[in-house]
Order: sequence, then C-alpha cells, then structure tokens
Amino acid sequence: MKRLSLTTIAELPAGIARPAYDVASAGIGIVHLGIGAFHRAHQAVMVDDRLAAGEGGWAICGASLRSPDTYDALAPQDGLYTVAIRSGTGDALRVIGAVRRLLVAPQDPEALLGIMSHPMVRIVSLTVTEKGYCHDPASGALREDHPDIRADLATPLQPRSAPGFLVEALRRRRAAGVRPFTVLCCDNLPANGRTVEGVVCRLAALRDPELARWIEGEVAFPSTMVDRIVPATTNADRVMVAERLGLEDAWPVMAEPFTQWVIEDRFCNGRPRFEEAGAELVSDVAPYELMKLRLLNGSHSTIAYLGYLAGYETVAEAMGDPSFERLVRGLMDEEVTPTLPLPPGADLARYKASLVERFRNPALKHRTWQIAMDGTQKLPQRLLGTVRDRLKAGAPIERLALAVAAWMRYVTGVDEKGRPIDVRDPLSERLRRLADEAGPVAERLAPALLQIREVFGDDLATDPRFTGPVTAWLACLFRGGAKATVAAIGRAP
Repeated sequence: MKRLSLTTIAELPAGIARPAYDVASAGIGIVHLGIGAFHRAHQAVMVDDRLAAGEGGWAICGASLRSPDTYDALAPQDGLYTVAIRSGTGDALRVIGAVRRLLVAPQDPEALLGIMSHPMVRIVSLTVTEKGYCHDPASGALREDHPDIRADLATPLQPRSAPGFLVEALRRRRAAGVRPFTVLCCDNLPANGRTVEGVVCRLAALRDPELARWIEGEVAFPSTMVDRIVPATTNADRVMVAERLGLEDAWPVMAEPFTQWVIEDRFCNGRPRFEEAGAELVSDVAPYELMKLRLLNGSHSTIAYLGYLAGYETVAEAMGDPSFERLVRGLMDEEVTPTLPLPPGADLARYKASLVERFRNPALKHRTWQIAMDGTQKLPQRLLGTVRDRLKAGAPIERLALAVAAWMRYVTGVDEKGRPIDVRDPLSERLRRLADEAGPVAERLAPALLQIREVFGDDLATDPRFTGPVTAWLACLFRGGAKATVAAIGRAP
C-alpha cells in the first residue's frame, strides 16, 4: 500500500477532509517542542484551520526531545497525518498539513536551535509533559540538581532539556538583535505560563544574570488551558485509517469530538487568530485551568489508578461500573466544586455532566494505564491542591484520600492478582524501593511514600487529617481490593 504524502494526497477518497491550502508553501512560524499525539490532535488542528484561512506564515516545525519515533513515522509522509474523531456515530477522518518540518533534538540539537533562533519563528510552544520542565512539582521551582539541567549548564550550546533549548535559543536571538519568541506552554502545570517563566528565568540566571533580566522584560509566557482526550494509537487504529484512506499512515491520532484551548492573550511577537479557530483568548486563564485540572484531570487520575487495580483496561469500562460513576460524580460535586472560582459565564453543572459523558465514550479506548503514567508529576496539581484547599476549609477529603491511596497501591508494582504493573514514572526506582522495603502494609507504606517531598511538600506528610484517611483507604485496598473499596465509598474506611 502507498504511503500518505504530498505526492499521494490527491488519491484520498472524496469523504476524507484534507488541507484546503498549498501545504508545501506554508511558512514556518511556530516551533513545537514535544511533537506527540496530543499536540497533533489539538493545537496543530487549530493551526491547520488558520493556514486554510490564509494565515500562511504559521506552519509548525515539530521537534522531539527524546525519541525519533514521531520523526520516523511522519518524515516519509511529508509531515502529513490523520486525525480520527471518535464518537458513538463513527470515526470522522481529517488529514492535517500544519507540520511542515520534523526534527529530533538529540540527533541534531544545532538544527533545532537554528530554527528556534530564526526571525520567522515567533512562537515556541510545548507539550513535553509535566516531567519535561525539570522542576519540583510541589513548588514549581527549577530542579538545579536535575541531570539534564546539570548537563545544560555544563554544555549550554548542546542542551538536552526543554528549558535548556529555550534559554539558548533566546540567548542567540538577543545576541543577534532578533525579537524574542513567545513561549506557549500547553502542558498541565498550575499557572503554566508563570511556572515555565520561573524555570526558564532561573536557568538563564545561572548562566547569565543579564540574559535572565532580558527574558523577564521582553519574553511573553502566556498561560493556557488545553482539553481534549487523546488515547494512544493502536495497531487496530492504523489498520482502520489505512482502509479508509486507501493509503498507509504510520501514526494517525485518535481524539474525542470535544476540544478546548483557553489562552491568555499576551504575546510578544504576534500570533495567529486562534480565536477564529475556536480557541478562547482571555485575560485570566486561572479559573479555567483550575476547573479543568481538578475536575477532569483529577477525576481521570482517580479513575486510572482505581480502574487499573479493579481490572478495567479503559476509562469507559470503569465508568460502566455504577460504583465508579458514583465515585466520580461525588468527587466532582462534593469535594472539588466547592474549591473552584468559576470563570465568567461558566455552567459548572453542564461542564461536569459533559465530563461524565466524555469519560463514558466507548469509542475512545483511553487506557487507564496510559493515564496512570508519571503520577509523581501529576498528583500535586490534579489532587493535592484540592486536598490543601479542603483541609484549609476544614472540609472532608474522603474521595481525594482514596485517590491518593490508590496511587500508593498502584506504585507497589504488583496488581491484585500478583502480576507486575509496568509503573512509568520519573521516580519509579525510588517508588519501587520504598514499596519493597515497606511491604504490603498500609501503616508502613503510606508514611514511606508520604515522605517524598517532591510530591507532598513539607505539610501533608505531617497532617493527620490527610495521613489518617489515606492510610485507612490504603488498608482497605490491600484488604478488599479496588472494586469493593469503591463500592464502599460514602462509608467511613
């Protein structure tokens, strides 16, 4: 079968949407670090819309900071790929042409720095996951002892980390008298623009205080909130897409119909008219971000750990269990909602109802194991911020504590049937060592894991209002398993 490419795109069947512009002539204005499935199903689609509307100078150069997999899949396809929108009525396919160049940073860091330094690039956006910022999730500060940061300080002209590439590219632009680019973070970090600004400025200050002051004064770091469920692509998905296209696509992406992008309207070197592609440009992203992080992401993590332990492979399977749906609704209504300042005009009841329906979408096949990755990076903003607000208000944290206990049970690396769990986390070795030393005893395991300051900070490990219910729920999970424990929610552990 022929491969999807600029040469073969004309052979697509009539029912397949495709770029409505001259793809080959689109000029690059955005460099995106972390060219994974989420970006290709979210921001790149909106950029594709703007290119089709005539804003031809905003195509994307996508860079992988670690693996060459995306490059290997898409470079032979001239950057083209398919987005399949999955719903109960079937799959709607669209070929995206917004990614005009692909790079692999470790293979050629100079090529990436070269295009980031070019005047035509006015935005550098990122989806490198929470761990990609080399920061302390509990405080948001740069981890100066991180191996990649140490390497970036030792050999700054050959950076490894996302902050390292940003600092070196901005240094080069300053030295050449080129206006800086806007740094547009699209990861799930609290106040993500401010957080990334702090990380970048600190790294710059360690290299050159004058550079740090220039970045603080000249570079824009708008905050954003992104929302679209994008499950991992399977071989079955590839087969389906190939059958529909009549062409092979090595890495299509699957996505739900819902998409949202809220952007703080603060750019230092121009931007596409994202609002005409469906984005919301606002003066303050914080309430949107908090609503999404705590309701969607917090619920997702709760479902992921408990659902995996209960034997549910996907979110939809878990939400098909009435006890799980009851747990999620109770978490959102009783424990999360009271902590939220609402965005203007927000219909919170409708938003929560839409989340339940999205979680129950059987076409998505969003794996609990996928969502469970990198828990040490995710828990502080998805669950523990809500915990702190509830404790400050003197309010109960029953379901939140259960979610944290489920993470603790999950990172032991052994499921309820004695089978190994493939725990993917930057601290996985440390987690496994602590779990092995403590054994499957809640009263030993919970205190051991609570001492991980990068996750729980200096306060939660010593607060009995938190440690008590977490330990009790962990004991329930060891004793009765996840299904029985979820069914018991609402009764004291």
